[in-house]
Amino acid sequence: MIERRQHAVLVELAPFVVGPPITHCAQFFGREAELKRMFDGLSRLPLANVAIVGAQRSGKTSLLHYMKNITRAAPGLLRAGQRTDWLRKPEQYRWVFVDFQDIRMCRQESLLRYILTELGFPIPSPCTLMHFMDAMIDNIRQPTVVMFDELEAALAAPELDLTFWWSLRSLGANQSAGLLSFIIASKDTPDVQASSYGKPSPFFNIFQRMNLGPIAVAAANELLDRSPRPLPAAERAWIIEQSGCYPALLQILANALLEALESGDTSDWRDEGLRRVAPYRSLKG
Repeated sequence: MIERRQHAVLVELAPFVVGPPITHCAQFFGREAELKRMFDGLSRLPLANVAIVGAQRSGKTSLLHYMKNITRAAPGLLRAGQRTDWLRKPEQYRWVFVDFQDIRMCRQESLLRYILTELGFPIPSPCTLMHFMDAMIDNIRQPTVVMFDELEAALAAPELDLTFWWSLRSLGANQSAGLLSFIIASKDTPDVQASSYGKPSPFFNIFQRMNLGPIAVAAANELLDRSPRPLPAAERAWIIEQSGCYPALLQILANALLEALESGDTSDWRDEGLRRVAPYRSLKG
């Protein structure tokens, strides 16, 4: 695994990312205000709990990955001037990223084992919810951030029942001395989502909501500057207008233009770009 990751670093990063979430910090742009708000909330006790709310393809997963990685990213893997000093002592923080689209994370015991493993805590046997609570309470001694991506999948999982969510509420609010933060990515406010799945736990009332919209125009232009071929000014302006500065749309349109420039035929690239972004036009409202 380590050898595979080392080889992966040697592969050149694509100028534009179309499809998967962004996991390499150098490919992430914007969200300065959102990052400041969330890191500020992690800089004092009790640590804040935040719900990142946004439509599909609004960049929630990419933002979670960036938060988890940026404060300890190697300078040689970042863009010039890319900020990393969001936390005073980043080495003290522990991070766990949970993707509930992974079916293993929707099974209670495997989820609990995964969280304890990522934190480097002892794993009890059997790893029941009660034993998990004991392990967390006994070992949390430094700021700990647990990120839940794709909340809807978790709420649909039968094993992640009301007792599970109530226990997380107790753990975060009363049993961790303020050292535990939950950051959730969801299509709607967590308490609304939980109620729609018949799991109205108080856990979902502890979150500050942060809506995820477009990025700033300056950040959008910085993203477009990654093109290995200069993008004509008129086409850049069109991309920014058509995308509304939503990162996913920016990436798709910029990639379509770059492909056309590299092929030497830009005659119908705008029509092709609009075809590619059509499934996600609802992002702009």
